[in-house]
Amino acid sequence: MLGQFLLAFREALEAALVTAMILAYLARTARKPLIRYAWYGICLAVASSFALGAVIWFIYGGLSGPAKPLFEGAAALLAVSVLSSMIYWMASKGKELRKEVEKRVKHIVTRGATLTLTSFSFIVVFREGLETVLFLTPFLLDDAAGTIVGAFLGIAASLILAYAIFMVGMRIDIRKFFYFTSILLVLLAGGLAGYGAHELVEYSKDIRIELGWLGEYAYELEIPSQSPFHHKGVIGSVFAVMFGYTVEAEWARVIAHITYLALALPLIVWVYRQEVTHGGTAEARLPAPAVSTSKDHSFDIFQHVFSPFSRV
Repeated sequence: MLGQFLLAFREALEAALVTAMILAYLARTARKPLIRYAWYGICLAVASSFALGAVIWFIYGGLSGPAKPLFEGAAALLAVSVLSSMIYWMASKGKELRKEVEKRVKHIVTRGATLTLTSFSFIVVFREGLETVLFLTPFLLDDAAGTIVGAFLGIAASLILAYAIFMVGMRIDIRKFFYFTSILLVLLAGGLAGYGAHELVEYSKDIRIELGWLGEYAYELEIPSQSPFHHKGVIGSVFAVMFGYTVEAEWARVIAHITYLALALPLIVWVYRQEVTHGGTAEARLPAPAVSTSKDHSFDIFQHVFSPFSRV
């Protein structure tokens, strides 16, 4: 449930921040009558995201035999691909997000294109919803109840934080926040990459394709299934979701997991360090445009955490 919470929290927070940027810009530029058109797109995007999740669950429910592990493996690897691109984009381009959103909204409202405003709001929010559905699909197929609860709590927590930032006046170093969550998401994606490889190995066995030593177990821990440290136990399941922990793994799974972490983790850390070294916006903060902006109601979090920003 922890991994599902983190994924939903990160994606819902991004959607909430983009939504707040659009609405705050319209309010700040005396275009409040247009806000309802933005809300049309936002609400439609949320509804479409839930509908997409239901469709995927319905399709999976109709699968049987070898098609199930193939679907699970493909869904996991697709989620890893999209998640990786999202993490990298936010690390390298996220600092321009507010400026880009306001630039596009300004261009739209200057032309008085209400339908375009609705479409733009739909696209930017649905993109986050689509990513959330893709990321949560592998977890949903394995643990539907835990995924639903984790996603619900993650979305609720993100909305509370977004409200604190834009309405109460809380100030947060968004770069440090996304750096921290990006590292956790890379670790989670590494586990997903290994899980995807595992499901494809299972599929190859079902259709009797011999993978040689890649399909053999690299290790088998003598941990009984009733133990809390089993990957389906109370403690082990947390490490399974967050870090891809399992009591037994094929060589294909181990190689996929380690290779992904060896490539993605140094890359993300390097990109964030480059932002600081070359005058990036490590100090960039999201100003609260709403109720209160006094120092009494604003404070910074993550101020002295995470090494890439320790020099700032």
